[in-house]
Parts: sequence; C-alpha cells; structure tokens
Amino acid sequence: MNTIKRFFALGVLLPAIAVFTSCGEDVVPKPEAYLRLDYQEADYMMYNEDCAFSFAANSKATIVDKGNCNLDIRYPDMKATVYLTYNPVNNDLNRLLRDAQKHTYEHVIKADGIQEQPFMIPEKKLYGMFYQVGGDAATNAQFYVTDSVSHFVSGSLYFYVKPNYDSLMPAANYIKNDMRTLMESIQWK
Repeated sequence: MNTIKRFFALGVLLPAIAVFTSCGEDVVPKPEAYLRLDYQEADYMMYNEDCAFSFAANSKATIVDKGNCNLDIRYPDMKATVYLTYNPVNNDLNRLLRDAQKHTYEHVIKADGIQEQPFMIPEKKLYGMFYQVGGDAATNAQFYVTDSVSHFVSGSLYFYVKPNYDSLMPAANYIKNDMRTLMESIQWK
C-alpha cells in the first residue's frame, strides 16, 4: 500500500509542479525560414577609359584598372569580383578560344554542370560564349567576347567565400545579369 500511495502522489504532484512552474505560453514551432537577399536595381554607366573597348557597368560596382585593359569589377557588398582580361588578337584567335574554354572546364570537377550559351551580335561585331557553372565550383559564370579579328575579352566571376551554390545563387544571378549586359554593350575602338 505504501508503494501505491507514493506512485499516486508522484502521478499527481509532478504534473501539478509542471503546470505551476511553466511560463504559461503555448509552445509554437518555428516556421521554416529562408534568407532573403534583395539587391537594388542595377543602374548602368558606360566605362570608357583608355582601353580598346568600352562597356556598360553597374554603377554599384567598383572598377579597378590592373593595367593593359585588365580590369577588376568589384562588388564589395556581395564579396565578389568579375575579372576581365583583354588580349589583342594577333593571328592567335584559336589559342585564345582554347584557353578560355580550358579555363572554364577546369571547374568541371566541382561543378554539377556547365551550360554554354553562344552569344552573337554581328552588327556590333560581337561573338562569344557565356558559361554558367552550376554546383560548388570556384566560379559561377565565365564568358568571352571577340570581334574575331583584333580584340578578345574574357571574364570570370569569383566570390571571396567558400563555394556554396545555394547560398550564393541570388548574388551570382544578380552579377550574371551584369555580365550579360557588359557583353551586349561592348564597343570596340
């Protein structure tokens, strides 16, 4: 009988203590949350310095001239840079094309896939390729543009953080739009 009284006392006493010591608020599970990254609408300005080409660049980016028309287009808020490289074509267009393709496909080890998008605006003498690199590769996008006679420009997007495709996707998509605008707006001098 003693055991039954103790069991009954614990059965009544413990729930009563729990009720009186709780905070009184209902427990509600937290909803799933997603990081929301909003970027200002791009505002483009012409970059027209002492180079063999000019182009439209996002005014929110900072352009650093590295010499010989090699430029860094920096996005400090996104911790990213688009590296532009200029090469004059001296009967070596095939080598320049191979090098640009090789540079892109070096990332195939980490990439989930590489999507090629041919690019042509014949009336402006713009021919090239835009590469979207999926997965956790070091770069998310690369391109090259040429007039096929005198000029060759290539660009690569890199972030200053460990690659994580899902978390970088909003920033990468924003900068990819800037890269496409750059390609479409190039004017050879």
